[in-house]
Amino acid sequence: MDRTFSIIKPDATKRNITGAINNIIEKNNLSIVAQKRIKLSKYKAEGFYSAHKEKPFFNDLIEYMTSGAVIVQVLEGMNAVKKYREIMGATNPENADDGTIRKKYALNIQENSVHGSDSDENAKIEIDFFFDESEIINN
Repeated sequence: MDRTFSIIKPDATKRNITGAINNIIEKNNLSIVAQKRIKLSKYKAEGFYSAHKEKPFFNDLIEYMTSGAVIVQVLEGMNAVKKYREIMGATNPENADDGTIRKKYALNIQENSVHGSDSDENAKIEIDFFFDESEIINN
């Protein structure tokens, strides 16, 4: 089994649709093996998104990601990174396939409801950034 990292973003938690998103995840054969609701500090958000520090959208991204609660998750399943990226849909919801989380729930390109790791290497880094191994339940 492979793992990937997911964030259910503030736009989704504010609209109380985390259960609906979790339902889509689980219906697509990914198990949620760790999950917690947190409020990102500016410091933590800047660390997590440090790869985007020089990009023009960085400050808006940090402001958005610290604007409310998020749900951080570890998902497990076969080809978890690839599978979750398919389930999420394109970053821009206008380009997302029908049935994907972003097509169904995203408000716009920034408030697109979910984040998912883009590689197995980044999944490990992102999971380790938010979780201790003791917090992850192995199926």
